[in-house]
Amino acid sequence: MNIIINGEERSFDAPLTLAALVQRLGMKTDRVAVELNLDIVPRDQWPARQLSEGDRLEIVQFVGGGAGGGIPNNRIR
Repeated sequence: MNIIINGEERSFDAPLTLAALVQRLGMKTDRVAVELNLDIVPRDQWPARQLSEGDRLEIVQFVGGGAGGGIPNNRIR
């Protein structure tokens, strides 16, 4: 089965759920948001959501960190 992930075509064996895909990609489920065919899929629906040939996904992985990249305190009014 071919699906598009973040603009890149990838092949996987079917059947495949959204939860299994996220796990296979090595992503932490609590730091990921998924859009499937232009719809955001709530995390609690991932185990039941079957992927199909030609599905388009946008997967965003949240990362923390940074050092002082915000607005300096003296500029907040």
